[in-house]
Amino acid sequence: MTELPAEAAQVVAGCHVGSDAMRRSAEVAGNGAVLARYAADYPAGPHDQPQSMCPAFGSLRVGLRMRRTATVLSGSACCVYGLTFVSHFYGAKRSVAYVPFSSETLVTGKLFEDIRDAVEDLADPALYDAVVVTNLCVPTASGVPLRLLPKAINGVRIIGIDVPGFGVPTHAEAKDILSGAMLAYARGEAEQGPVQAPRGGPASRPTITLLGEMFPADPMGIGAMLDPLGLAVGPVVPVGEWRQLYAALDCAAVAAIHPFYTASLREFAAAGRTAVGSAPVGRDGTAAWLAAIGEACGIAAAKVATAQNRFLPLIGEALAKAPIRGRITLSGYEGSELIVARVLVESGADVAYVGTACPRTPWSEDDRAWLEARGVPVKFRASLEDDLAAVDALAPDLAIGTTPVVQHAKQKAIPALYFTNLISARPLMGPAGAGSLAQVINAALANKARFETMRAFFEGPAEGEGGR
Repeated sequence: MTELPAEAAQVVAGCHVGSDAMRRSAEVAGNGAVLARYAADYPAGPHDQPQSMCPAFGSLRVGLRMRRTATVLSGSACCVYGLTFVSHFYGAKRSVAYVPFSSETLVTGKLFEDIRDAVEDLADPALYDAVVVTNLCVPTASGVPLRLLPKAINGVRIIGIDVPGFGVPTHAEAKDILSGAMLAYARGEAEQGPVQAPRGGPASRPTITLLGEMFPADPMGIGAMLDPLGLAVGPVVPVGEWRQLYAALDCAAVAAIHPFYTASLREFAAAGRTAVGSAPVGRDGTAAWLAAIGEACGIAAAKVATAQNRFLPLIGEALAKAPIRGRITLSGYEGSELIVARVLVESGADVAYVGTACPRTPWSEDDRAWLEARGVPVKFRASLEDDLAAVDALAPDLAIGTTPVVQHAKQKAIPALYFTNLISARPLMGPAGAGSLAQVINAALANKARFETMRAFFEGPAEGEGGR
């Protein structure tokens, strides 16, 4: 066993030592390269800690949604409890394995041996294609070397990742950490020889891989729009099982629907695949996206025009039938905030502010430029304070945002909707997405008078720490 350096051992007391101390400890303990990569892939914003849920929730959710994939967490018991609770609250149906530790096992290196033993016990090829092991804050800061785990045991792939709160800004980006690690592993396998085919067999047409979690109907809608181009929809990354990784890499191009998947896009680039930003949202977005896909795949302009002429009028009609009138502020941490804003603008809404907790990337540039050309300010790496200030300054008719933004708006008698559950959980792409938000948006806008009545009735009591 190898004992930790003295400075790294200081974090055993817990994560209350602060992010700076944990970062220094991780560097001393040998995890500096991991943090440097994360700093480049996910540049931090004005806040040095995630303002949403623990980032490891994102990678944990990716693994728990995959067939034949086991998940192991290494971290403080309180963190593991919280992560497993929220994961099952969001619909996870499988157990999460946990390797506990003490000050002694962490400092002496015994924790790594315990993790390795646990992985060896789990690695049953009859049950699993892969085992994912995730270091949380304290093991990362202490330098627990998951990179030294075997690459495979009994034919079961072993994927070790670090997802510390002091190095990963959002849980959305943690999805990319695990997806990127899996794509890198799968790409290496494909380069060595034949790999497992998709369940339905190889695609008969060149495919477009979709990057980013999507409403289930959207890939089908995109497939219909790609059909006139002679293309088909490939897997959606994050994938549902390991074999889909090979099919995802074997694409004609990859669509960065959510533009923050930096590590995943690096793997597609290494595989020689072209990435296309934005998404087929609204009339303008669909026209530009189909043209970009056609260019990336070498499709004749006439075929692209055929697809555009078939679908753009349908989108225009759907938008016209479901207008949205009102001033809206929009913020979130899912990564789809800009494309949602585009749909709202084309629906007639006055979108006064767009804030996303995700960073600005080359694949979000088209959406940013389109929005800003229409007078919509876009704030990347927006903090909660930014989002709240926008609600206060702009006095919208409707605020769309995270839970604290919704709470803040409703206290001001402003109708509000939770982005994750009520907005991103709807189709956005093509004709099905056009007008899909109008019903819920217009219903919320119509609640302004009700909110004013409730504020007038309840104003005063229970304000402040003690209420009255």
